[in-house]
Amino acid sequence: MASPASLSSPLTGARASNVNYLGAARCRRKFELFYPDGFLDDTYQVAERSCKERAHLEWQAELGPAEFRKLLARGEFRQIADIAVRIESRANLLFSFEKMALRDAVKTKGGARLFATELYAFLWGRGSPHRRFDDWVQAVADLPRRQTRVLTWPLVTVFGFLARPDKHLLLKPRVTRRAAHGYGFDFAYRPQPSWEVYQSLLTFSAIIRRDLDRRPGFKARDMIDVQSFIWVQGAEEYQP
Repeated sequence: MASPASLSSPLTGARASNVNYLGAARCRRKFELFYPDGFLDDTYQVAERSCKERAHLEWQAELGPAEFRKLLARGEFRQIADIAVRIESRANLLFSFEKMALRDAVKTKGGARLFATELYAFLWGRGSPHRRFDDWVQAVADLPRRQTRVLTWPLVTVFGFLARPDKHLLLKPRVTRRAAHGYGFDFAYRPQPSWEVYQSLLTFSAIIRRDLDRRPGFKARDMIDVQSFIWVQGAEEYQP
């Protein structure tokens, strides 16, 4: 597994301290109602973590940076896109309309090339995280579109999450907004994908990790644990 992300850089700005700590405690207790042993809970491993972890390990095996570069060098853009679509499909993190939009977008040679080259640049390229994220958002916006839109928050963030859970987090808007509200975090959400919103999400994730870090069983290994914690706070199946 990838090593845990550093908490230092996202914990900056006014929102880093704008947290209701009673809300944070309530969120932790809610998680414990379902998974008393936190991230080490056996039921949690089966219900929330294992599928996402398997998808990440599969991505590492088939689209790790070295293998990704080899496929790019051979011009195997469609193969890259097909692997990414297949791995996400098994993890089942996107809505059906997002899956269909993505499959349609990478069917063409140009769409597959754009997707593959810009995804590699986002995950492993040079430049600031801000620039790489903005370039990736623009690439997703430029993908061919048939009926449904390709540019959604889950689609923009899912592949970073699968490939590099040491750094990237999946954003499911409704769930994350509900979780941030319950936690007392001022999440700067906008429907249009942008670095400002994504940076706010990373700040939220860093605060969660900081607050949970010293609790027995709650030391997050990576963003898979953080995303699962957020999911338990906001998903319908965990609502009373």
